[in-house]
Amino acid sequence: MNSHIISMYLNKPSLLIISLSILIGGCGSTQTISKSGEIPLNKTTQATLWVQNAAEYVAITTQTYNFAEQMLLLSVEDSYWTASLNQEENENHPSLPPAIIMDIDETVLDNSPFQARMIKQDKTFNIEDWNAWCNEANADAVPGAVKFTNYAAENGITIFYISNRSYEVEEATRKNLIEEGFPVSRSMDTIMSNGEEPGWNSSKIQRRKLVEDNYRVLMVFGDDLNDFFPAKNITQDERAALVEEHANKFGRMWFAFPNPVYGSWEDALFDFKDELTKEEQNSILKKRLNSKN
Repeated sequence: MNSHIISMYLNKPSLLIISLSILIGGCGSTQTISKSGEIPLNKTTQATLWVQNAAEYVAITTQTYNFAEQMLLLSVEDSYWTASLNQEENENHPSLPPAIIMDIDETVLDNSPFQARMIKQDKTFNIEDWNAWCNEANADAVPGAVKFTNYAAENGITIFYISNRSYEVEEATRKNLIEEGFPVSRSMDTIMSNGEEPGWNSSKIQRRKLVEDNYRVLMVFGDDLNDFFPAKNITQDERAALVEEHANKFGRMWFAFPNPVYGSWEDALFDFKDELTKEEQNSILKKRLNSKN
């Protein structure tokens, strides 16, 4: 990528976001709502089919990793470059060695076969089946991820995988990553799992801080806003405002991947209320469908 193009994206990162949004927006496919007005019970079927069959999904993930690769050496050369909100307020980060923080599920590993099993077996997510799937170590790499991570490792950048997979399945996860060709350090533990240490919970805050205290974070990759900043238990408007506030980071140092199957975006539809009945959920979903009339 020539310097003019790089400059264009640095000055107008929204161009990349718009292009990604167009592609992601194109993946939507309407599901038939019955005469009774109920949303189909298994709402993940279309999303899972899209991830597993749409060439557009491969195009989006490959495109994202390709662009990150183009930006990578620029981020290494600029010693003040950091993808960490905490490091922006800390002048010590230029002297730290470079690192990248990556989520695992739906960012480097594709778990759509697990979701397909749940659909075929008429089940919803449960930790027993999920851990069994993780222990199979059979997930494929997200397109583009192996090439990018190895390019980063070849340039002396440490990859940290911060995942909300349980520590119980970390060894199987490590095996899966290595077998798929991802660079995994043999000299230190770069897979940071949920529950591995006291205080390491689903928020990822403490795990990110541990990396930030010792490395200059060049880039962050994930499929959920919580991979970039805390976004739980806040409204959709607040989530949208945070994305707008940090818009200059997306496509430069933060890279978000499409996950229409699950995520905190779905809980945000219901304002993170767990006690809603199916009827209440259905009513909210219909209201969330914007038909412009």
